[in-house]
Amino acid sequence: MAVEHKKLLLDIEEKPPVAKGLLLSLQHIFAMFGATILVPLILGMPVSVALLASGVGTLIYQVATKSKVPVYLGSSFAYITAMAVAIQQMEGDISAAQTGVVLVGLLYVVVAAFVKLLGTKWIDKLLPPIVIGPMIMVIGLGLAGSAVTNAGFVAGGDLRHIVVAISTFLITAFVNTRGKGLFKIIPFLIGIIGGYVIALVLGLVDFTPVLEAKWVEMPGLILPFATPWFGNYEFYLGPETLAILPVALVTISEHIGDHTVLGKITHREFLKDPGLSRTLIGDGVATAVSAFIGGPANTTYGENTGVIGMTRIASVSVIRNAALIAIGLSFFGKFTALISTIPNAVLGGMSILLYGVIASNGLKVLIEEQVDFGKVRNLIIASSMMVLGLGGAVLEIGTVISFSGTALSAIAGILLNLILPQESEYVPEENIETKPSKKMASVQKLKNTTV
Repeated sequence: MAVEHKKLLLDIEEKPPVAKGLLLSLQHIFAMFGATILVPLILGMPVSVALLASGVGTLIYQVATKSKVPVYLGSSFAYITAMAVAIQQMEGDISAAQTGVVLVGLLYVVVAAFVKLLGTKWIDKLLPPIVIGPMIMVIGLGLAGSAVTNAGFVAGGDLRHIVVAISTFLITAFVNTRGKGLFKIIPFLIGIIGGYVIALVLGLVDFTPVLEAKWVEMPGLILPFATPWFGNYEFYLGPETLAILPVALVTISEHIGDHTVLGKITHREFLKDPGLSRTLIGDGVATAVSAFIGGPANTTYGENTGVIGMTRIASVSVIRNAALIAIGLSFFGKFTALISTIPNAVLGGMSILLYGVIASNGLKVLIEEQVDFGKVRNLIIASSMMVLGLGGAVLEIGTVISFSGTALSAIAGILLNLILPQESEYVPEENIETKPSKKMASVQKLKNTTV
């Protein structure tokens, strides 16, 4: 029986009335907001830059895809671990992290060129589920220690911080499992607000930055060159930078998956029209621009795809206006200053859930793709990736190249998948049905016909 698709209330090229369109765009802002601001908060980046990059990146994507895909771009969680490690190894300098993400964006463009020439089968061969699943798990668990520390679960920790972290965690979890309507798609935002209120009651919030901030001011850009107005970093091509690049293998796979899901909702094949090469270019250029101005990596947002699925409104006009609203919010000084006052305990409670969910999604990939761990080959690939990714392994090649964490885990998984032989299916001897020879078949037929 054919599956009946729900008809869209507004198709991709259609536009809603102005007032209704504004409300629909605000809904997309709510959907992306909690996750988009959480990434810069965790990494210590300006929230205003993340909002600006989110809006600008979405507009870049729309240009690249000829406004044929209702996708919103927000801050990517996949690069948090790699960027945080790079910043830590550079003793607080963001040069390696930002340069690495700029290169990731350019890598997307290179992959787009290969897709244009060779198709997509090579990606499937390079990144099967047995590699992607453990890679996502390593990304999720890579900063587990940081989340626990921020939440206050350490020796001699402040009980107030622990209370705030637990409250934030539980509010987010309950909204995620029991929420209805709009609340269901913004659990992180609700959790941040709830945790913030409790932190305020316990005296953990300092409003000094809000009082000192202007109502309207330029986003706190950080550029790869010195200016009188903004911070700066340097383009840096060391091992800390190169270690970020393998994460792109995961996010490219997520990119393909997100567009496949959105295509099912809107009854289109976006990987064919406008084509995967164009969507990758849009995502990649947006990511490079974001990192260039001091923001996090960008990625297609499943939260906003969920909004489209529930509302059945796929208008690109709504998405474009949401991007313009995000850009406007980035210039609202007191608003971004208020966000910067969120205590670490709130972020810690949120991060415990967030990192765990990311890791669980890696496990989900393995389950949904029915990866057989009865096969020693799969067991070797997954176990080696997990140990190398989470055990602090470092591989130095000479004095210039060094791989560790997620990068080393990804490389190991890809190489093992390519070189380890496939296992043949084992069939118990007693279940093997032998086909009789023609001579034996003739003899058996003669016996059956003899009276």
